[in-house]
Amino acid sequence: MDKTSAQDFTRSSGGLRVAAVQFESAPGNKGANLDKVAEFVQQAAQQDVEMVVFPECCITGYWFLRHLSREELTALAEPIFDGPSSQALLALAKESRMTVGAGLIEIVADDRLYNTYVVAMPDGTCQRHRKLHAFVSEFISSGSEYTVFNTPHGYRAGVLTCYDNNIGENVRITALKGAEILLAPHQTGGCRSPDPHTMGLVDRALWDNRHNDPQAIEEELRGLKGRGWLMRWLPTRAHDNGVFLIFSNGVGVDDDEIRTGNAMIIDPYGRILAETWKAGDDMVIADLDFTLLAESTGRRWIKTRRPDLYGPLTVPTGIERDTRDVRFDAKGV
Repeated sequence: MDKTSAQDFTRSSGGLRVAAVQFESAPGNKGANLDKVAEFVQQAAQQDVEMVVFPECCITGYWFLRHLSREELTALAEPIFDGPSSQALLALAKESRMTVGAGLIEIVADDRLYNTYVVAMPDGTCQRHRKLHAFVSEFISSGSEYTVFNTPHGYRAGVLTCYDNNIGENVRITALKGAEILLAPHQTGGCRSPDPHTMGLVDRALWDNRHNDPQAIEEELRGLKGRGWLMRWLPTRAHDNGVFLIFSNGVGVDDDEIRTGNAMIIDPYGRILAETWKAGDDMVIADLDFTLLAESTGRRWIKTRRPDLYGPLTVPTGIERDTRDVRFDAKGV
């Protein structure tokens, strides 16, 4: 891990223009999904974006992965950095002079598989984050490292993938490692849940009829199953830790569920800088003002921490369970 302080960089005077993308992936069709990534990068470049964040597993597709055998997953997976998708992202980053993040399935030398997020940067460097709380397949391992790194833009970024952001400790540790921007790629919203007050399935018929009745589906995407659920906790992650948060997400058909999109960019006070509830592929853009960081509420709170009191956080309580056990129980997902 690169431990250089963010203060060692020369800051760009104009802050940073970032984009969050939502799009509907074609399951298993990496070529088509990379083409869509390239189209959005081109659009972003035309608007002087310097960092664009795409969803979790957007290159491979996501929810259908749970149906695949180990052999099928292995055939879909790639090595990171030297693999064709990583190389394609690096080429886009260099050509556009933009940092580009996107997700796929990684395979390593011992044949372990990971849900991995790749961040390709215009200086030719590349970072990866292996999802800490993987659950989509029994054959996909969970990562065990936090990912925080310097960017060529002069700011320090971290990555947490989907469920990783649900655990408050993960975001706090990422902030303590110096992250100023949190890349938060997801495939969420419209999920089955045993909790009647959290999410729930979106009627496929509403999605299929979206062009004739956009209001009906957009009400669902803005409601409890999408934005309403996110507003319960997502701005809090940014606010309490004093970070900018770039939330990207799938939208539309994801196997037997409908993802809710709601791509958004949040400032370190938990305020929404840009968002969408469009029922389709979309991108939102915002300029990050890093002068907000120093006196943000979360950063002031962090200064008053009492680490001497936090020993119990590292002691198992006996109720801990693997993410798979929590997500795939008798009541559904």
